[in-house]
Amino acid sequence: MLKVGIVGVGQFGQNHARILNESTKCNFVGLYDIDKKRAEEISTRLGTNSFKDFDTLLDEIDVLFNVVTTISHFELAEKALKRGIHVFIEKPITETLQQAEDLIELADEKKLKIQVGHIERFNPIIMEIEDKVKDPIFMECHRIAPFTPRGTDIPVVLELMIHDIDLILSFMESKVKHISASGAGVMTKSIDIANARIEFEDGAVANITASRISLKRSRQLRIFQKDAYFSIDFQDKSVKHVKKSKNLYKVLPKIMMGNYENIDTKDVVDIVEVNASDRGKDALTIELESFIHAVEADINPVVDGRAGTRALEVALEIVNKINKK
Repeated sequence: MLKVGIVGVGQFGQNHARILNESTKCNFVGLYDIDKKRAEEISTRLGTNSFKDFDTLLDEIDVLFNVVTTISHFELAEKALKRGIHVFIEKPITETLQQAEDLIELADEKKLKIQVGHIERFNPIIMEIEDKVKDPIFMECHRIAPFTPRGTDIPVVLELMIHDIDLILSFMESKVKHISASGAGVMTKSIDIANARIEFEDGAVANITASRISLKRSRQLRIFQKDAYFSIDFQDKSVKHVKKSKNLYKVLPKIMMGNYENIDTKDVVDIVEVNASDRGKDALTIELESFIHAVEADINPVVDGRAGTRALEVALEIVNKINKK
């Protein structure tokens, strides 16, 4: 059984530590955090080890879960990879593209795995529809939340929007052709609200909005394709799948003649509603155990370093477009 450890047990990392500690898929060795008091509190609560320094933790593990702030992702991941340790890195993978590429090159050289924490790939509702999404024409994402100090060390594009960027890129086979974006810093000196339009070479378009200064929390994605439309609510893990009705052929002649009398919605479309909120494990548990399985089975992680780098590349271009304005 793989020996795993975690660096960074802040507000988000604590959840990673709890799940890894409870998992039957690995041997959770312990944790390290630069804040020694917090590390002791979390380790005591979980009944696990708190290491005195990062190098000591690396001595004891096969897999590292890197949940520190973005500015430290590269330094700690590089050190682990050089020691022959597989690395899970919370999103975004690194601060810069060059750092990401350096980590990928190092991992390839050492024959090690990197997975990036784009958790929405493991949301049960995305897993429910991913095989049904075929050649999207238009996608629209809204990811908004009230203001909190956590995460404001990076633009909202890298904090929130990057989740939707990764999802969109995973659905698309076509390459990005053009990006336009606008945004502003309201509560911080960084970008707090942003909108981006991504155009692909095959003509598809994605419109993405992210905000961390909203009055409510909402996470929604709409996907339109030739034969269907998906309306996804990430918060309640539900989706409406709208597609052509099996009875459409019966009323199509009337519609083509402009006669809509006595035609009901169900004559035109079938609406299938699915709620995946009770589908067993939560997204974070699925994500972490997916990486453990990838290492054990020697297979490519679902969101590998290259996928994380593609999302970062688009996100950084959006940030650059906004900053130039």
